[in-house]
Amino acid sequence: MKEGILIGITGASGSGKTLVAENIYKQLGSENVVIMEEDSYYRDLSKIPFDERSGLNFDHPDAFDHELLSRHIQELLSGETIAHPVYDYTTHSRKEETKTVGPHRIVVLEGILILNEPSLRDQMDIKVFIDTAPDICFIRRLRRDIEQRRRDVNSVINQYMETVRPMYFQFIEPSKRHADIIIPQGGKNVVAIDILTTKIKSLLQEMGVD
Repeated sequence: MKEGILIGITGASGSGKTLVAENIYKQLGSENVVIMEEDSYYRDLSKIPFDERSGLNFDHPDAFDHELLSRHIQELLSGETIAHPVYDYTTHSRKEETKTVGPHRIVVLEGILILNEPSLRDQMDIKVFIDTAPDICFIRRLRRDIEQRRRDVNSVINQYMETVRPMYFQFIEPSKRHADIIIPQGGKNVVAIDILTTKIKSLLQEMGVD
């Protein structure tokens, strides 16, 4: 039996998905909300030679273990606890340790391909697409990958042109048609986030949660 609600937040890499999720988290409280990231469910590439890993397409649906993610979401929404994988971006592999995530009334799932995956989409109570200009997304991604993931400029640019941009137009942008809400400006769109959190509170009331 479903005991929680699932909010799916998608958009291009660098569109502001994480900021929207964090703002929902702040407004509704940590005791009610858990944020799940699709990126944590990248397939483990530890069996592939390290030099070959960075050249793979990380923006294709096949790069993710959506089966495991879908099962974990279902378990969380049913009031169960999961062993959440921990992904290491610098080595493109999962760490041995996992983190325990307990049941929450609200699960916020953010990721680039979550609306493209029916097993995830069908569980969502609210589907959100963050619509941000591609040049802004690229600049944010460039800064993030250099500062947080120890990438060099050329590798980020090459990956963007070879896989990130093509996969956006093939898989991510078309998934916009499944969205209930389309938010321009990402996490800085205070009005849209207020409307979204109001709807979430309404759903909680329908479930009998104060």
